[in-house]
Amino acid sequence: MYKDKIDEKIIEFLKEDARESFVDIGKKLKLSESAVRRRVKQLVDNGTIKKFTLDLGDENTTSAIVLVSVDSATDTSKVSLKLAKLDGIKTVYEITGQYDITTIISATNIAEINTSIDALRKIPGVVDTNTVIILRKVI
Repeated sequence: MYKDKIDEKIIEFLKEDARESFVDIGKKLKLSESAVRRRVKQLVDNGTIKKFTLDLGDENTTSAIVLVSVDSATDTSKVSLKLAKLDGIKTVYEITGQYDITTIISATNIAEINTSIDALRKIPGVVDTNTVIILRKVI
């Protein structure tokens, strides 16, 4: 499953918008459409890309704020980077106060939120969490 910097950029573009054309991605990376298509096919074939998904608007999602405490012997920034890579995590903030990090999780249902929280709690250095489910977005 070898990935180079170009593959990583392609993945970033597809994460942002999986419908972006290979032609447009190619223009951004100075590659031909066929080169992008070939790379995406390799990423799918080797399991790096498992599926292309649909991200529905806010009215179709459930969100949660998770406050995270990090062990004092652990580098908070390393934990933040690991959190940012988890499925469902939309935003990661390093904060001051009782907690060290706050994350925003979005999913289609509470079960998926729970799955993300379970994965979050398994990250080395995470010692405590406090989860708040968002009921309604006002503005």
